[in-house]
Amino acid sequence: MRAAWIGVVVAAAVAVVAGCATAHSHRPAVPARARTAVRARIVRIATAPGIHRIKHVVIIMQENRSFDSYFGTFPGADGIPRRNGQFTVCLPRTLGGCNKPFHDPRIVNGGGPHLHQDAVDAIDGGKMDGFVQDAERGDRGCTITINPKCVAGMRTDVMGYHDAREIPNYWTYARDFVLDDHMFEPVTSWSLPAHQYMVSAWAAQCSSAATSSCKNNIGEPYTPAAQQRFVDRAIATGSAPVHDAWTDITYLLYKHRVSWGYYVEQGDEPDCEDDAARCPLKPQDYKTPGIWNPLPLFTDVQKDGQLRNVQPVRSFLAAAQSGTLPAVSWITPSQVNSEHPPASVREGQAWVTNLVNKVMSGPDWSSTAIFVSWDDWGGFYDHVPPPTVDGNGYGIRVPGLVISAYAKRGYIDHQTLSHDAFLKFIEDDFLNGQRLDPKTDGRPDPRPSVRESSAQLGNIAADFDFRQPPRRPEILPTDPQAGFLTPTAWVAPLAGVH
Repeated sequence: MRAAWIGVVVAAAVAVVAGCATAHSHRPAVPARARTAVRARIVRIATAPGIHRIKHVVIIMQENRSFDSYFGTFPGADGIPRRNGQFTVCLPRTLGGCNKPFHDPRIVNGGGPHLHQDAVDAIDGGKMDGFVQDAERGDRGCTITINPKCVAGMRTDVMGYHDAREIPNYWTYARDFVLDDHMFEPVTSWSLPAHQYMVSAWAAQCSSAATSSCKNNIGEPYTPAAQQRFVDRAIATGSAPVHDAWTDITYLLYKHRVSWGYYVEQGDEPDCEDDAARCPLKPQDYKTPGIWNPLPLFTDVQKDGQLRNVQPVRSFLAAAQSGTLPAVSWITPSQVNSEHPPASVREGQAWVTNLVNKVMSGPDWSSTAIFVSWDDWGGFYDHVPPPTVDGNGYGIRVPGLVISAYAKRGYIDHQTLSHDAFLKFIEDDFLNGQRLDPKTDGRPDPRPSVRESSAQLGNIAADFDFRQPPRRPEILPTDPQAGFLTPTAWVAPLAGVH
């Protein structure tokens, strides 16, 4: 009965919107913004009862790939522009000439610099033509190539793209579940601000433990060496460092007694102190605050006694196996499995596949939503100009995958999305729609906007069909290299899907 009632409401709302410009032609047409708002309300009405079937949200955040570099030739997606089968773009080089897109069979890539100014230069006012020149200007010969100023190789390869021959599992997830082809990095910058946005919808720098001391900061490199030494000393002595004082989503989760875990893979730490180009490798684990592990530096996490929720990845694997996943999980890799150049694409895909397989084979599969994305573009080409949101974003487009027992099958979502959509889904599912809003969240900070409420942001709940029975797991081999297919052979099952 409720479903039928919702159908009546939806039909009536659509009729009202459509009729305003036709039946009453003497009245002005309904603005596009109003039509979009009605559609957004319809999506909320239609999905609100079903979203609570999701008891566990798992966010797997990989590193440094643009949408076009992974899915630019995926059937039905908004991919690399072409006409009559030929690519129509050729990006200018610094010394003249231009580079066209090309299939890159190498599983280790170089990428390009990807600080805030590099994003601005690559976007070039919407022309999306600065990627090659950025890469040619980047630093080479760096011993720590995770540095966002570095190019991890001597060859300029940012126009290269992969397909089912190199990343068959990612293409299989896109074919059998959901591919978001307008997923944008939330901020026009590199990994550190992107990971701060992932958990807090903002990136800032604070001068004290007061939220009011925080100022917008999306462009700076990693923390200076002196500040990093202070953080290391504070951790060693057990005192709480003053660093990230603005509010992150765990504050609301804690207030609402919603469980969470942030899982960090042990390995190499992804950058040098003071953003230096050369330094000895340092070990990374869940106790190491850093670019891909920002939560230990948030003062609300410290004050709420939630540092214990930042754990090694083995704890996530055990929880997935035993059916004890928290409501919200974030998972970040170490360098070797990150796909951040010069990390192997194949190694990263195997790492992600293993995580997905563990969830699928565990008791929580039928109540879990897995969101897989990449934190920034890594210098690689993408052709879609990002929308402008509050001066900080959106950044360049990145891949997005939705994997769930309730995910639509073979669905390409063309909504405008960013990683803010993950927070919005968490808030709608577990927090009754409470936002990270300084006016209502009880811990006001001077963030420039409430990103989850942005008019541009779509609703990722539309990627689910909660009326369908839970789908069976789809366990994939972690190393499918022996069975690589040509794109033509691989996409044959896609006929009629989209």
